Amino acid sequence: MDDVDESFAAMFRVEYARTVRSVQAMLGDVARAEDVAQDAFVALLRQWSEVSKYDQPGAWVRRVCFRKALRVVHRDYVRARLERLLHLGVVVPDHSTGVVDRRTLASAITALPARQRAAVILHYYEDLTVAEVADVIGCSPGTVKVHLHRARQALAVAVKGVTSDA
Repeated sequence: MDDVDESFAAMFRVEYARTVRSVQAMLGDVARAEDVAQDAFVALLRQWSEVSKYDQPGAWVRRVCFRKALRVVHRDYVRARLERLLHLGVVVPDHSTGVVDRRTLASAITALPARQRAAVILHYYEDLTVAEVADVIGCSPGTVKVHLHRARQALAVAVKGVTSDA
């Protein structure tokens, strides 16, 4: 293997599974997430000579993946189930019991508009900063804050009594 092939292969080994998991959380379907990730990695390979020079080439491929995923959601009006979140043990405080059922939370996240859903997943699940989320989904940081605020409000209503402050 030459240096270009090996450097791309190393990037693929580091980023592919993580990228698929994130996109799966967005789409709710591992097969579709794999398709989106594979398309993004093909684009990455085509542009590897340039992207490999970036400080964080993994961020580039995640940005491409999430933009592709948003197009999938928009085109197909996907209301994907977020089964991955169920397996991650996501819990949210509730005033009465202290915990919201994970299925309720997953359903509530699934019902969010695509950009709000992407912002929630990237910010809370991927632990990206607001600026990083903005870069991934292609909007301003202020817009991300609006998406997160509206998503928290919708989630609070959907899971009955959870505060919308984060």
